[in-house]
Amino acid sequence: MIKRKHFKCLKYIDIISDILEEPDYIGISPNEVNSIEIIKRYDDIILLGIKLDMEENYFYISTIYDIQKSKISRRLYSGRIVEFNH
Repeated sequence: MIKRKHFKCLKYIDIISDILEEPDYIGISPNEVNSIEIIKRYDDIILLGIKLDMEENYFYISTIYDIQKSKISRRLYSGRIVEFNH
């Protein structure tokens, strides 16, 4: 995350379980097979990318970064993500 300059996300590492349990949006990445996107709004909007390792049969977090509100709107409009009502 530091290498890719995702400094804002460092403060959310300890609450990843909260993001997974109470997402605001969920979706599927069209570019990644066997993956989902989970988005949570805090002061920043955080996106977690989760992939399934088919050979070892487990899920792992492949990426975490902040995302802009405009991208949320575009992804909702295109159907890439949907609002998660908990």
